[in-house]
Amino acid sequence: MKRILTATILIAIVLGVIFVGNGIALAILACLIALLAAYEYAELTRTGGAGVPVWWLLPAIILLFAQSQFLPLEGPLPLLSFLGLSLFTFAAFFYARTGKLQFVLPTTAEGFFGLIYVGYPLMLLPMFAAKENGKTLLVFLMLVVWTGDIAALYIGKAFGKHKLAPALSPNKTWEGAIASVVGSMLIAGILVAICDAVARRGTTVLHISEPLWQTLLLALLVNIAAQIGDLVESGIKRGVGVKDSGTLLPGHGGVLDRIDALLVAAPVLWYLLLLKDSAGLGGF
Repeated sequence: MKRILTATILIAIVLGVIFVGNGIALAILACLIALLAAYEYAELTRTGGAGVPVWWLLPAIILLFAQSQFLPLEGPLPLLSFLGLSLFTFAAFFYARTGKLQFVLPTTAEGFFGLIYVGYPLMLLPMFAAKENGKTLLVFLMLVVWTGDIAALYIGKAFGKHKLAPALSPNKTWEGAIASVVGSMLIAGILVAICDAVARRGTTVLHISEPLWQTLLLALLVNIAAQIGDLVESGIKRGVGVKDSGTLLPGHGGVLDRIDALLVAAPVLWYLLLLKDSAGLGGF
């Protein structure tokens, strides 16, 4: 019951901000989620002895989101380079003083990866909203990820017999993974039908302009990315010997546990849209 209640509240908040709020509200919400997830990530890295300094990671996340409001496409790469080099410089001098130079590279690598893993994917959410049919695009992304996760959980529990990747996540099965793909493609098809029905009523609140086969293909590829994201986070947790990334969300563990699939699915969808555009297949 806790899991269902927590999920319902989170879904209502996200959809409410997408449809009622504006780009700034969505950016603020995404930034807050990124900060909570980044804090959990930093805590996970501490078990290895080095650890990413929270005082560096959280302001770096804020800077990443702030620049996205002014230079959404040109700004991330030079800022990421600057932030990575700043952490490298600090780590070199700090560990030189403490005599633990073996931690310089791990700290820098873990910190820079934290920005790429947590900060950048969530920074894309307000950028999705700014695209043509942006609200529908965000709904598509969320529904594909959420539905795939739910299908994998319940079908996997009920019918799963063949382990998918036991070294990373012993509870995940091939049956659950296949159900996840089917569920994501099914919800994508339902969303297209809803968009068509809404369009016939003369409104574009929900609108998809691409052919059905493209939407289903996107759902398939985004689902695969989401499942990989889930496995990647499981690998991180198993590597440091913890079950959950945190305890903030009742029934779900930590924030990072809840958004792990989205962190890989979002940049994959962004890149797929770029490929569609470069191939002349039109927008979403």
